[in-house]
Amino acid sequence: MTEQYNEEDFDLNDLPDDELIEQIHDDLYNGLRDEVIEGTEILLERDWSAKRVLDEALVGGMAIVGVDFRDGILFVPEVLMAANSMKGGMDVLRPLLAQAGSQTVGKIVIGTVKGDIHDIGKNLVTMMMEGAGFEVIDIGINIPVETYLAALEEHKPDILGMSALLTTTMSYMKVVIDTLIEKGLRDDIIIMVGGAPLNEEFGQAIGADVYCRDAGVAVDQAKKLIAERRAA
Repeated sequence: MTEQYNEEDFDLNDLPDDELIEQIHDDLYNGLRDEVIEGTEILLERDWSAKRVLDEALVGGMAIVGVDFRDGILFVPEVLMAANSMKGGMDVLRPLLAQAGSQTVGKIVIGTVKGDIHDIGKNLVTMMMEGAGFEVIDIGINIPVETYLAALEEHKPDILGMSALLTTTMSYMKVVIDTLIEKGLRDDIIIMVGGAPLNEEFGQAIGADVYCRDAGVAVDQAKKLIAERRAA
């Protein structure tokens, strides 16, 4: 990352666009939420479209975070701080994006399965997905099959994401997938699963499209699978 400016030395307003983008990337990387919000607002005042600010400032910044997380340079607490600072910028942009009818990369419904109340991994995936430009509907923890079905009906997502951290709850993912098959809904949706006790074989055995070992993989796989589906 570039060396951070000393706060007292400069005003974000004084930076030209390219340096301001670089500074937002740095501030996002360092989890400085207020600075990311300020930078986002300055770009909008300079007549940047909300979509351009999203892509170049926020998604661009989170991409750097994602690479360093994957490479073991950043760890979960730092990524959560970065994602929280990105959410600050997103809060500014969201109403403008909705107004402009901007297309997202895709839509995902995500939740931790019934009997399981762990959510750090799920929350990290949610934040990384939002950081990559996805619309994410997080339906929470301890989610029974009926709630998954209701969320799919309401939101019509491209992807269903399921998380579990316990060996005793991971088998519930199969209950959800089997129910989707019974109702003839399985082919309408990409199913991604993740969580500490899972592995590739388990994902295949229960009929998921993909098992993701971490949030970075989840983002890459989601983009790839949606692109393939749209091409088909």
